[in-house]
Amino acid sequence: MTNLFSAFIVLVAFAATANAIMWKLEPNTHKCLKEELHQNVPVTGEYEVSEVPGQKVDYVVRDSKGHVLAQKDDIVKGKFSFVTETYDSYEICFISRVPERQRGMSHEVSLNTKHGVEAKNYEGIGEAAKLKPIEVELRRLEDLSNDIVQDFSIMRKREEEMRDTNESTNTRVLYFSVFSMFCLLGLATWQVLYLRRYFKAKKLIE
Repeated sequence: MTNLFSAFIVLVAFAATANAIMWKLEPNTHKCLKEELHQNVPVTGEYEVSEVPGQKVDYVVRDSKGHVLAQKDDIVKGKFSFVTETYDSYEICFISRVPERQRGMSHEVSLNTKHGVEAKNYEGIGEAAKLKPIEVELRRLEDLSNDIVQDFSIMRKREEEMRDTNESTNTRVLYFSVFSMFCLLGLATWQVLYLRRYFKAKKLIE
């Protein structure tokens, strides 16, 4: 029982997804961070960009089809949030813009993103529903458990799809091998008969 509880705690720790990253953005370049997310997943982010006189940094959030989910020009510090519509790959891009005839300098960019349970404001939910702190925590754990179950369900579905693909591939390879074997046997038989007729025509064999 203790081992099961420990395993559940580990899963909860992994499911609580919060990513913080910092990097240098070179002048007149862009950097994108990409991640695959499920459907109806809330995503929040906080960013901070070091100021460089005369230079600007923009950000844009897009899905794989190019739909813009969030965007802002000339940023310094702020937040963004959106909810995923479908299971897709989403990217957050930061673009540096330097005017002509100006020597560019790199920006320091920090980004902290949260999605899923960690992106929800449970304090606000608790105040709106007049819940006690322990009830708020129980609701958070319930949502976290549901996310874990959903992740396992998606992983199982992917495993089934991969297994079906492997079985289909194995069947096709087997059929192709049998077909190749018959082709080789037919070619070998034809070659033997042809050589036999040839040698008989040259009277090399009876």
